[in-house]
Amino acid sequence: MSILLADDEAPLLHFLARGLRAEGHACTTLTDLHDVVPSVRKHSPDIVVLDRLFGSQDSLQIISVIKALPEPPMILMLTALDDVSERVRGLQEGADDYLCKPFDFDEFLARITALQRRAGAVPRDSRSTLEVGTLVLEREERVARVKGAEMSLTKIEFELLIYLTENQGKVLSRERILNRVWKTHSDPQTNIVDVYISRLRRKLATDADIAIQTLRGNGYRLALREGPEV
Repeated sequence: MSILLADDEAPLLHFLARGLRAEGHACTTLTDLHDVVPSVRKHSPDIVVLDRLFGSQDSLQIISVIKALPEPPMILMLTALDDVSERVRGLQEGADDYLCKPFDFDEFLARITALQRRAGAVPRDSRSTLEVGTLVLEREERVARVKGAEMSLTKIEFELLIYLTENQGKVLSRERILNRVWKTHSDPQTNIVDVYISRLRRKLATDADIAIQTLRGNGYRLALREGPEV
């Protein structure tokens, strides 16, 4: 899917673009509001992710222009203005959805999917006990066991393992992991995700029937072991 990202916050823009590309989307990024309409006309994106304010400029002024195009894209507005009246105003002007900053990257992806499919996102797994093969995770007790043996995990390691287990079989980009586990919306320019993945691999039993696989250039996934780790 083709997505145009327009936001004057460069770190957030970079983070969202990397995350969307890791999910397989084609992205164009802009930091100047004046470039948005010409870019939409030229590239015909499926979705425009549009920040509400560019300095003193309000992007509401260009929504009607975008929606008047022969094949208008869907518009997801991002804003720090969380007042209900502001959200209503944005939707009345023609935005298809509205997301307040700060937001969870998983919710952002769900909104993108909802715009594409006109359907709601899948709710986050809320089961108190998660099981994949011989791995058992108890949320409330914050205990992880492999083949009945308890693992010694730090808070971050446990949260990371929970997230991987919730999404067993799915590829999770580094951006999604950073957002969920470290609660960051920008790239810290470190290999912190890789370091913690390596720690979890060492702590999982060598004869466990699960593995954390690396999909180079895409991210990681937890899967039942069928052979050597990728």
